[in-house]
Amino acid sequence: MTEGNLELSIVGIGDARRLRVSAPSAAALADFEGTAAESATGSVLDGPLSAANAVAVRTHVPSLRPQPIGLRTSAGVGDRLGLAAPGQVRAFQKFGAGIVPIFAQQSAREMDRLGRMPQQVLDDATFGCLQAGWDGPVGADADHLKSTAEIDRCLDAGFTLFTLDPGEFVRHIEGTVTAQQLEDVPWGDLEDDLESMTRRYADFTMEVGDGILRLSEVDVFQAAAKYGAAVAYTVSMYRHLMERATYPVEVEVSVDETDDVTTLAEHVYMATELKRLGVEWVSFAPRYVGSFEKGVDYIGDKQVLYTSLANHTHIARAFGPYKISLHSGSDKFSIYEGAAQATGRLVHLKTSGTNYLVAVDVASRFDQELFRNIYAVSRDAYRGTRASYQVSARLDRTPEPHEVPDERLHDLVTAFDSRQILHVGYGAVLRTEDGQGASPLAASLRELLAAHNDAYESELEAHIGRHLTTFSEKS
Repeated sequence: MTEGNLELSIVGIGDARRLRVSAPSAAALADFEGTAAESATGSVLDGPLSAANAVAVRTHVPSLRPQPIGLRTSAGVGDRLGLAAPGQVRAFQKFGAGIVPIFAQQSAREMDRLGRMPQQVLDDATFGCLQAGWDGPVGADADHLKSTAEIDRCLDAGFTLFTLDPGEFVRHIEGTVTAQQLEDVPWGDLEDDLESMTRRYADFTMEVGDGILRLSEVDVFQAAAKYGAAVAYTVSMYRHLMERATYPVEVEVSVDETDDVTTLAEHVYMATELKRLGVEWVSFAPRYVGSFEKGVDYIGDKQVLYTSLANHTHIARAFGPYKISLHSGSDKFSIYEGAAQATGRLVHLKTSGTNYLVAVDVASRFDQELFRNIYAVSRDAYRGTRASYQVSARLDRTPEPHEVPDERLHDLVTAFDSRQILHVGYGAVLRTEDGQGASPLAASLRELLAAHNDAYESELEAHIGRHLTTFSEKS
């Protein structure tokens, strides 16, 4: 990639990759670390894929600096290994016209389980984009943040999209809201009271789709009891973020990882209260009807989902506009066309673990022993890891590793139960039991992916491309 008077490239494969920078003089290489040598046309630096060099790359290649994306159609693709960006770039280049990519996307939960720092996530994406020649805009998503400490870590690294997740403060309301539940709403934090809120929503109506949405007093009380504390916590995180940010950032609000569906009335309540309290956000992830489980297709009535998405989009346009965010969006191939139509492409698609499954699939084809070990560790860890994710896989519906012949191992990557087990078992596979470093399995998997780099990148291109093509601009 040529930028100004510099020629930047990545040489080598996998963990043996290095940064190479050519310049007309040694002085032009001052921002980079490594070994410089004179050449016939100037100086050439060979350096590590270090944090300092990532900063230097982003300094000299402005397009690789993460930026707010705004209302443009976008997709986040995650990367648990830090090796997927080149294949992901190929997918966006071929299938993602009009979609702004977020290559640096990882939740605080995943970073903690993998022992990855936010800076490492961002830097891996930077070097991967440079390697594959990406020259378009990019974002960087600090996903599912639940605390101000997590916000600070990702701000320091340079992330630009902050997905605030107040899901732990969403209350389950059984039946009619009680007086005690209304009293428990944190009115002080909301700068509100029951009487003022009731007046604010009196006779509220709005057009939604082909009908009229009317909020009764029961609807409003239900929404406040269920989401009041979540709104208050979101506001506190948002204000902290805005006080600390020294560069442009944007916000997504996510309540998708909760048990109860977000009704249209509850969406209106959250949007109204967040706006009243000064929050500006670019995308919203409600808890949808049906089930967006990890690694598998949508479970539920698709027509009901499309109607719901269209109605949520009407609310998002009225109160924002802001995008509807599809979390756990990977592998939901049967609903992409309907979702794109329902949202009018005012949408953000989030995928993550499916990229890791591509790497695991490469192992199933090229190193059966390694794959069996990955599968065995994932099965052993499943009872503990499943608690953090929306999954319904059952161990008793999956075979033992030794029961599957080599030629059928690929089927374990695609079958519902074993695919989910592999999907959520990444932490046990990639980290040592004490969590203090990468596991031998992680090292073996990385070596395998380097040895079969072409197959890995091609499979990523095809698989992520299937996610993008329906949401892309049509010529």
